[in-house]
Amino acid sequence: MKSILKPLLMVAAMAMGIVSVATLPARATLELNVNKGNVEPMPIAIPDFQGELGAQISAIVTADLKRSGLFAPIDKAAFVEKITNPDAPPRYEDWKVINAQALVTGSVSKEADGRIRAQYRLWDIFGNTQLAGEQFFANDANQRRVAHIIADAIYEKITGEKGYFDTRVVFIDESGAKNARKKRLAIMDQDGANVRYLSDGKSIVLTPRFSPNRQEITYMSYESGQPRVYLLQIETGQRELVGNFPGMTFAPRFSPDGQKVIMSLLRDDGNSNIFAMDLRSRSTTRLTNSTAIDTSPSYSPDGSKIVFTSDRGGRAQIYVMGSDGSGQTRISFGDGVYSTPVWSPRGDLIAFTKQSGGEFQIGVMKTDGSGERILSSGFQQEGPTWAPNGRVLMFFRDSNGGPKLVSVDLTGRNEQPIPTANFASDPAWSPLLE
Repeated sequence: MKSILKPLLMVAAMAMGIVSVATLPARATLELNVNKGNVEPMPIAIPDFQGELGAQISAIVTADLKRSGLFAPIDKAAFVEKITNPDAPPRYEDWKVINAQALVTGSVSKEADGRIRAQYRLWDIFGNTQLAGEQFFANDANQRRVAHIIADAIYEKITGEKGYFDTRVVFIDESGAKNARKKRLAIMDQDGANVRYLSDGKSIVLTPRFSPNRQEITYMSYESGQPRVYLLQIETGQRELVGNFPGMTFAPRFSPDGQKVIMSLLRDDGNSNIFAMDLRSRSTTRLTNSTAIDTSPSYSPDGSKIVFTSDRGGRAQIYVMGSDGSGQTRISFGDGVYSTPVWSPRGDLIAFTKQSGGEFQIGVMKTDGSGERILSSGFQQEGPTWAPNGRVLMFFRDSNGGPKLVSVDLTGRNEQPIPTANFASDPAWSPLLE
């Protein structure tokens, strides 16, 4: 994505970046503690930004913050003050009366070279002060990215944690009749906009996964009649085969440093075990050697451990082992069948799919298996993927004849549908764009 970013955030002689347009106070008085059990959404006012494109940019910022579940944008009809100069301090009392705790003002203008300039200011209403102010330059194709970056900056300033709005999701787009479903590899912004297809749908593709540090994905394709694992550079379209493995290949994922791919391989003896491949040397290391089905491996963010599922105890449960295959230990003991475990990028939780009592559930547990919590229950839902800040999950749910994408936060109270033109499955969240 760097080829896009250089023209996106170019200011004066700086190669790239976010340039402050105001001196910030040493300490912010406005903050939202997202580590509490239940967080009440913060009332925030976001008037339309000034300029021809201002309303579009501010609408995306508003939608991002609202969808997070941590902010409650106030209806514009309630606004007392009409913002005419977004750089001037607001009339704080006019915003206090409608209970706004934060206010965002901004403007969008066209530069002589054709680029747009977007700037915003974040105001602490009850602290009577400005918290942040930045400006960005972009070409027309990257207007939405500017809005997502502004939303991330506001999110981080108020919560103290990185946002997740300037990210993308790779997924499987599904169209056509149920008995002849066309499956294409696709990518979109995290809010469902800017869909782009990465494969032509002539062969089945499955389980795309993002590299943690590059705009690169791994996925499976049946174009040769057998499942093969490929690497795809998203921006260049360059693709390479990871390797030809005998038998079936399942659920490839990257290591945290992006240097390895871990996967489950089904051998002729009918056993599925977990292997890691070094992408530079293409050497393969076997990590499990059981007579059971071991699958769905996922690294911890520091790369020291791997979580996976195995039915070696009679039914599929969640296990953790060292990255070299040592110390294989069962951590889930609940009723039901567990699958698709994914380690949080924060390192504190493991997300999973659970089938129990006729329902499919999306849940999280601590890395030792304690503290299991179900965030969402429904018919035929699975495949959680983490936002890069570890606060939100996306998964897919079968609905009205096909799968659709859904997000849910860690409270389980903020569930949001992700709009897609067709059916969609197998989401994988990117890291923050650079």
